[in-house]
Amino acid sequence: MTLAPLRNDHRIIIHFDYDCFYASVFEVEQPVLKTLPLAVQQKQIVVTCNYEARRRGLRKLQLIKEAKQICPELVIVLGEDLSKFRDASKDLYRFLRAFCWSGKVEKLGFDELFLDVTDMITYNVDLLNPNDLEHSFFHLNRLDPTLGFAYDATGFCGPTYPAVSPTASEPDVSPAVQGNDPPSLRINLLVASHLAAYLRGQLEEQKGYTATVGISTVKLLAKLVGNTHKPNNQTTLLPPYSVAEQGAQSNVLNFLDAYDIRKIPGIGSKLTHKLTTYLNKNVHPVHCRDTPDSSADNRITVRDVRLFPGMGPPLLEKVLGGAGSPKGVGAKIWGLIHGVDNSDVLEARDLPTQISIEDSYGGLNTLEEVRKELIPLATSLIRRVRADLTEEDPDPDLANTRVTTASAIPDSQGLRWLAYPKTLRVSTRPKPPAMTNGAQPHSFNRISRSAPLPRFVFHLDASVDALAEQLVHEGLLPMVRKLHPEKAGWNIRLVNIAVTNMVDAAGEGKRSSGRDIGKMFHRQEMGRRYSPSSVSEPTTSRTDAHSDGDTKDLKHDTSSGTSQIPVRSPYDCDDGTWEESESEDDMPCVCCETCGAFIPHFALVAHKIYHTSSS
Repeated sequence: MTLAPLRNDHRIIIHFDYDCFYASVFEVEQPVLKTLPLAVQQKQIVVTCNYEARRRGLRKLQLIKEAKQICPELVIVLGEDLSKFRDASKDLYRFLRAFCWSGKVEKLGFDELFLDVTDMITYNVDLLNPNDLEHSFFHLNRLDPTLGFAYDATGFCGPTYPAVSPTASEPDVSPAVQGNDPPSLRINLLVASHLAAYLRGQLEEQKGYTATVGISTVKLLAKLVGNTHKPNNQTTLLPPYSVAEQGAQSNVLNFLDAYDIRKIPGIGSKLTHKLTTYLNKNVHPVHCRDTPDSSADNRITVRDVRLFPGMGPPLLEKVLGGAGSPKGVGAKIWGLIHGVDNSDVLEARDLPTQISIEDSYGGLNTLEEVRKELIPLATSLIRRVRADLTEEDPDPDLANTRVTTASAIPDSQGLRWLAYPKTLRVSTRPKPPAMTNGAQPHSFNRISRSAPLPRFVFHLDASVDALAEQLVHEGLLPMVRKLHPEKAGWNIRLVNIAVTNMVDAAGEGKRSSGRDIGKMFHRQEMGRRYSPSSVSEPTTSRTDAHSDGDTKDLKHDTSSGTSQIPVRSPYDCDDGTWEESESEDDMPCVCCETCGAFIPHFALVAHKIYHTSSS
């Protein structure tokens, strides 16, 4: 069966997996905990524990009561509030991203991320001196030749798969051993292993965290090979990745063959169940179950699937396809078990695409029970929205010139919004009714409802608790009523609330939804201030807002000589939808002949009328 080839752009991917991340957050705060058995508790469960606790027999998802019996001296810390972990994850992400030239750094949950360092490796490989590899220098900055670290390019740093002697020099790689891989692949991976070791060292030295790292050419392989040596270590998957002739060995296939099919990213429990059922019904004595310990259970390895008679994309499509299956699932799974992963490392993004909070319950059956649980969820959500989507105003001089627009919601904390979510979503997971035989089916299906996010959420001068109460009453409960029209008996086991459909705030960046109108007025005022023909101008003051977010009509104040101009906010839409401004970084402006200010071309006529009426 012919397989689509691996990508030929020869990327170099480094995968970071922080060791015992949730426990490490507490250990960094209190270093004395590193020598003690430590468990992080949510509800009555040990959600994670450090390696000292694991050495004493503890494990994840263990009952707290059971964990105390096994290890009476166990130190337990509460991990219900995820803010601490989220902030630490964001800090580590920004720290490692600062080293990556391409900006392609992708987070996977709180404790994993991928770095595409292809450009850094290519640049530094070109600078290698083949006559003095032992005294090589890795340049971390193209413009500053002194910024970097020295390393020995005669061998890999850290363990490899397959294992090689750490003291052995790199031999010349013959075409037979090299296979179809490009000649530069091995040296690229070698240099990347030294970069990974340096980043691991910086992470521990400057932040106090250790990480397990994998180095390969695609995300799938980098993630899996990193698991070979844990904790606080790294592994590089060596070539050959592809083979030159029939029967030759591939390190990728040798590495993947021993994995349980369920542990391959992209192959979930449903697909695993279908494959297991099919192979067990059609087991072949030669190609499957030929290891001593594999016949005692239903363990299906990559090798079992790959070498099954007649196996290939068509058969996988037949076994795994059907209603609800993604298109081309057979070819996709066939590629994954051969190490083919063409997904890119996503470019770094400071702002999340959505923010969500959820919790699980024994069973919520009435609207009042749901309301009580929504209050803390909404409180956490608003706190997260403020933490993730605002920043200190870099231009405090504009504080009094800002108006209520997408770039400046009224506040009293010296903050400005970086982005606005447009949509509020609530999801629930009711427990399905028992079957006729009394058995309780397992279900992970959720039902959801969405609506425009109320505008009052963006008022930074209001307390979080007050906003949470209002959000529950005016936004979340009406959606819950539509999700569950029955008055009681819902047996809800999970509730998730989220804000989605993110729009960057007005500003000067390419991703912004419009120009910062506060800064536009500021520049206009500066132009008038230094213009010989400047005249007295009315100033724009920040408008007040009702509790529901609507803007009051403001009249001309004759006593102060200023005009307070009501400005319609992008959120004040009669139909409940959101207006979005166009993003134009090169918006053409025209210089006003009267006052010298630079005015957008579409506003020039109105500006001239303003001068006429004020003269």
